[in-house]
Amino acid sequence: MIELRDVSVRYGRKTAVSEVNLDLPAGKIYGLLGRNGSGKTSLLSALASYRRPSTGRVLVNGAEAYENPEVMRSTCFIRDSLDVTETDRLQGVCKVAGWLRPTFDSEYAAKLLDLFQLDPRERVMRLSRGQKSALGVVLGLAARAPLTILDESYLGMDAVARSTFYREVLADYLAHPRTFILSTHLIEEVADLFERVVILDRGRVLLHEETEQLRGRGVTVTGPAAAVGEFVTGRTVLSERSLGGIREATLDGRPDPADVARAEAAGLTFGPVGVQELFVHLTSSQPLEATR
Repeated sequence: MIELRDVSVRYGRKTAVSEVNLDLPAGKIYGLLGRNGSGKTSLLSALASYRRPSTGRVLVNGAEAYENPEVMRSTCFIRDSLDVTETDRLQGVCKVAGWLRPTFDSEYAAKLLDLFQLDPRERVMRLSRGQKSALGVVLGLAARAPLTILDESYLGMDAVARSTFYREVLADYLAHPRTFILSTHLIEEVADLFERVVILDRGRVLLHEETEQLRGRGVTVTGPAAAVGEFVTGRTVLSERSLGGIREATLDGRPDPADVARAEAAGLTFGPVGVQELFVHLTSSQPLEATR
């Protein structure tokens, strides 16, 4: 169980994370989403005990996380920049990881190296950007740490490697349940993995919901401009666009089924809003607008 209580992270006068309160039950896959500069990496660094919060507390199973050897041994934090020695060979990197983490599975690491077509005898410095990301995935998954944090681990990986990554995360999570926190910008690709989604916006938690609830949160309504305008009156409109006499509006919230039935009878159509689309609307620079 992870608890964040009034957690803030500051760098001099700049506040990266501001008074975050979160309860993250164990044994789930979480998606941490946010625009560049929203504070994702700063929050994850505090959560993984890499950084002491400027204010507040991070608790893992009721214990303070920072400089807690037990918590740190059970936490694996893979950043986009690998914390390994560039001159080391991959097989040496995995060996060191096995010394440091009691849960590290060397056989699984070897399987993953082969799966991502990484030569164990190669030195880290000779890897491409995508191969370094794949090495991070190998270390993160093979660690099998109770809390595994992957921060933008896909950077530089091609579509095939990313698909392999997503498949392995799900398969190994089902075989060895633990808590995953994945930070990503490729929301549409990985959204199906998430059980819960946390959205950060300018250092604050904008949203924390079950993924299925989030998918059902928004709706698009399309039809004749006048009819759409009448339907959205009094509702929160996230965005809208028009083409000729046709108007499409994206709403935050699910209309009453009776209202939808009447609107469909009047020629309006309704559609779902994907996680990525809703994220874009919720974190845009434009404030939410309640149409009057």
